[in-house]
Amino acid sequence: MAEAEAGKEARKGRIILHLDMNAFYCSVHEAEEPEKYAGKPTAVAGSVELRKGIIVTCSYPARAKGVRTGMTVRQGLELCPELILIRPDFDLYRRYSLGFRQIAASYSPVMETVSIDECYLDITGSSLFGAPIEIAETIQRRIRLEWSLPCSVGIGPNKLLAKMASDMKKPSGLTVLRIRDVPRLLWDKPCDQLFGIGRKTADKLRKLNIRTIGQLAAADESLLLSQFGVYGAHMKDAARGIDRSPVREAREASKSVGHTTTLPENLSARSDIHRVLLNLADQTARRMRRKGFVAGCVQITVRLPDMTTYTRSRTLDKTLEDAASIHREACRLFDEHWPTPVPVRLLGITLQSLQPKDSAAVQLDLFDYEQEPRREALTKAMDALRDKFGESAVLTAGMLGEDPSALIRNRKLRGTSLQIDEDFVIN
Repeated sequence: MAEAEAGKEARKGRIILHLDMNAFYCSVHEAEEPEKYAGKPTAVAGSVELRKGIIVTCSYPARAKGVRTGMTVRQGLELCPELILIRPDFDLYRRYSLGFRQIAASYSPVMETVSIDECYLDITGSSLFGAPIEIAETIQRRIRLEWSLPCSVGIGPNKLLAKMASDMKKPSGLTVLRIRDVPRLLWDKPCDQLFGIGRKTADKLRKLNIRTIGQLAAADESLLLSQFGVYGAHMKDAARGIDRSPVREAREASKSVGHTTTLPENLSARSDIHRVLLNLADQTARRMRRKGFVAGCVQITVRLPDMTTYTRSRTLDKTLEDAASIHREACRLFDEHWPTPVPVRLLGITLQSLQPKDSAAVQLDLFDYEQEPRREALTKAMDALRDKFGESAVLTAGMLGEDPSALIRNRKLRGTSLQIDEDFVIN
């Protein structure tokens, strides 16, 4: 069966590249100021007070000293006292992201941007530019010469294998991974090394005595379906190197808008958590309104100090667009699920079930009927003031604080929780 599927993939003849920028944020700063950062242990930390912040990413010299993404800055400095701390500059990262994607797009129009530092490229019809390895080497070389950025490139017959190939050699690697290579190169690896399988899924597989990718490939499909639903069949295919998903040229319309923020220190006081949720609700709602949507569902994300992450959501009786209502729903969700104070490392709000505002059904009770026009007029007025004078032109006292949630109004510093930044479109 696996051989038949492999033959089918081979006959389709797809050739996919996955481009992954190496230590992207740190590499961008090194490209901008090589005299300060080249070859040195650096880390980007996303907090006003860097010494209390979280390491967003770190350079390879820092990694050689044991520094890792997600550590506190204090932990990083203990491992590497000479670590150079850099404040994030997302405007700069977006410019470099656009630059490397423009190079990639010149070799194929079939490109899918996955995040600010990686993309897929379908070069099946790009033989004019040479053999697949030649195209990959040329793109890699141009990104290095024109933007001074290192990148790893994976080549495969599908997105899954291209992605896994790009992870095999870092930094600046170039790897080809074919379906026939999967048994030799991957089947002895633990399941959580297969792209798409996380720690919890791997733990559940281990309880079924499925510990390696090879064992997953040979597992009884009915067992996987009973334990994981349709995702079980997908995992079995992936373990055999099979992936039929296309490289999507254009992004589908947004189905959700969200923001998360990692806190410089654990918060457990309910008032502090509610304040962070207020900042998140404010900016997430504003981004949604810019897109012309209203939300039918509010979801919160909560990460505890042990990195366990939970999401909790509520489908709404009526659509919402104002920050106050979204904040109220987010706080209600948190209070219901964590009635006893717990230390929190990360918080997020995602607005889902988005509908175009001009076509969304609106349900109003008597109070809403009287108050909604005033609320909408106030929201429009606040948006207009912020559009003209900046995001901090209109704030409530509850939004003020020193944690990173207060920074999400600063586009240069905040980053984005969306995987794709829609402000940058390749022409």
